[in-house]
Amino acid sequence: MKTKYLIMLLIVSLPGVGNVAMAQDDEQTWSNLTEEQQRLLEPYAEDWSALSPERRERLAEGARRYADMDPDQRAQARDRFNSWRELNDEQREAIRDRYQQFQNLPPGEKARIRDNFRRFRELPPDRRQQLRDRFRDMTPDQRQKVRDRLRQRQQQVRPRSSDRPN
Repeated sequence: MKTKYLIMLLIVSLPGVGNVAMAQDDEQTWSNLTEEQQRLLEPYAEDWSALSPERRERLAEGARRYADMDPDQRAQARDRFNSWRELNDEQREAIRDRYQQFQNLPPGEKARIRDNFRRFRELPPDRRQQLRDRFRDMTPDQRQKVRDRLRQRQQQVRPRSSDRPN
């Protein structure tokens, strides 16, 4: 009788054991990292197993991307990281919120924002600074009006000079 219950218990519990084993295989263990990833993530080595699986996965992916970068890209990444570290918690949270808002936008709106940013970057530095100063000196209401006007202007279909008949 006890044997019968033991066998039933084993049969019932085996799928669960398999799932646990599979979940552990999917987790990013320190030994699964490449030597390059381990070198980059050395500050986390001692506490690696205490980190959440999501955090370990993000760190491992970041180290993999960093390893694939050329020296200029690595320098840019270090600069961005150092800038991030200098921000206070409130500033970081505001950036995370804006990023989340951007992620929730429709694709067309994201494309419009990216296009505007690309055009801004292509401006000469002195013109970019003029625009920053002018925007900084506006009231919140004035800023919103500018945003609304730009949005309306973007939505209007304007033929490009190459599209116009001669």
